Amino acid sequence: MELSSMIQSIFELAFPLFLIMDPIGNGAISLSILKDHSPARQRAIILRECIFALLIILTFQYLGEGLLSLLDIGQSTLRIAGGAILFVISMKMVFPPANGESAEPAVSDPFIVPLAVPLIAGPSLLAAVMVYAHRGDTTTLLLPSIVIAWSATLIIMLLMPLLSRVLGPKGLRAAERLMGLILILMSFQMLEDGIKLFIESLG
Repeated sequence: MELSSMIQSIFELAFPLFLIMDPIGNGAISLSILKDHSPARQRAIILRECIFALLIILTFQYLGEGLLSLLDIGQSTLRIAGGAILFVISMKMVFPPANGESAEPAVSDPFIVPLAVPLIAGPSLLAAVMVYAHRGDTTTLLLPSIVIAWSATLIIMLLMPLLSRVLGPKGLRAAERLMGLILILMSFQMLEDGIKLFIESLG
């Protein structure tokens, strides 16, 4: 594969992972959870939780195959389930709760939960990573794609105090809904791929 083609493929793979991580929505939630901390402490906690999330994501990338084999879960099942989970997550982004508030509990100093898991490294992201890890055309490109998506997510979440002042609540809401709309399309594509694999397995 040519270098330019490889770089393009990496970014094409990183983009959906970045959307699933939802840095704008999760960044806004992190600000509400960490509102009692100083800006410097907020950044330190966000950095720590993002590192935990990355470690969990990489664990599922490399150990997911053994887990699937142990549970006897096929590729079609994984893609259909991943698409269904992704659809539910994206619908919540497009149609938030009526009160507009996060359902996440207030935690003075969250450790792994809820920022790292399930907000950043949630079930939809872990399912997507496992799906991509088992696709022959994306296996070798997955690690740099994860790192790029995670780095962009970290930067945006660290800049959330500034972004919230620039965009305002309505701007942040609009940006998250746009990301949710794109994820809805991706979830149906994942479901379609899973159904195709299931039909092929019957032949």
